Amino acid sequence: MKGLDTNVLARYLTQDDPKQSERADAFINTAVVRHERCFVSPVVLCELTWVLRYAYKISKADVVMTIERLLNTRQFEMGNRDHVQEALGAYRAGRADFADYLIGALAHDAGCDTTATFDRRLRDNRAFQVL
Repeated sequence: MKGLDTNVLARYLTQDDPKQSERADAFINTAVVRHERCFVSPVVLCELTWVLRYAYKISKADVVMTIERLLNTRQFEMGNRDHVQEALGAYRAGRADFADYLIGALAHDAGCDTTATFDRRLRDNRAFQVL
């Protein structure tokens, strides 16, 4: 298995820099040919979501669709898959960032009954306590 950093995955998805995109494509395609999967950590997904939304101005709906496709593509192995899926569902319906919902899902799994935050966008989510 090969791990991917956010910048490699972003170049692979956006194809916005010809030289780096070509190198990202080659790396991922070589892994596929060798029957290796590419590991995408939850941190990479958090960074990727932020980059796509705020640097590339991609709509939330398209970001959700992109993460869903990554989750459903065999060549990618997602770390904490169940938590990512849970956070993605909350992100789709909620107003906060994907990373916030992933933080809540991971905290809940660790045994937390609530996660303290100052983010008012999470006030309607029972997993969080807005201070």
